[in-house]
Amino acid sequence: MSRLARGSCLCCLVAGLLLAAPSLATARSDDEQRAQGRSTPDFLFGQPRATLGVRGSLGLPRAGSDLFDFLTRQLTIDKSDLRSSGFATDFGIRLTPRVDLLFGFEASRAAHASEYRDFVDNDFRPIEQSTTLNTANLTAGVRVALLPRGRQISQLAWIPRAVTPYVGAGAGFIRHEFRQTGDFVDFQDLNVFRDVFESKRWTPSAYVSGGVDARLFRQIYLTTDARYLWASGDLGDDFVGFAPMDLAGLRLSAGINFVF
Repeated sequence: MSRLARGSCLCCLVAGLLLAAPSLATARSDDEQRAQGRSTPDFLFGQPRATLGVRGSLGLPRAGSDLFDFLTRQLTIDKSDLRSSGFATDFGIRLTPRVDLLFGFEASRAAHASEYRDFVDNDFRPIEQSTTLNTANLTAGVRVALLPRGRQISQLAWIPRAVTPYVGAGAGFIRHEFRQTGDFVDFQDLNVFRDVFESKRWTPSAYVSGGVDARLFRQIYLTTDARYLWASGDLGDDFVGFAPMDLAGLRLSAGINFVF
């Protein structure tokens, strides 16, 4: 190859590199931006000051009063049939780095169809009725984190802990709506009649709780909660002669908690 040809090739190569340089720089810049996006520091700009949670719940009632004893003895209802499903929500305000003031609401419902164990009607058919128990519980309490919820690494950056266990306690008011509808036996003359029996009352409640907040993404946590509720409510005029209804029991729930 002549000296002139070699010079021409060298010039073409240099020109190609100069033309390609901006494209290579742009591609590299895009790659760097994507890499920076993937490695964004996992921190918040300061510790959250409030929480908002929504959970599905399962109620396991103690059902210790004489009304429930009467139902399970006369009707085809077991205490396990009184388990309820529902939902719970709460709003928390941070008082200290490890203590929240918590306001909560929980609603639940249990329903079961039954018949008398030892009686049938004149046509030897079951004497059937349905029983429902709805509750709505308003509470206020405190929740205490058993471990620090995170650590401050600068004036603006706060790194949250991945898993934080907590305990809590509180009090409030619970409303029960107990209803039975269908056919019943009059034990005076053994006649079968159709009727509706209802009781609706508010009564004080108290609880203790424990659970775990597990961080899913930045400001979203998976919360599992177990609490024991104490409450006992007077019954309405349709249930004269019975002691107050036992509303105590274990409540299990799981859902999402947002911090902000």
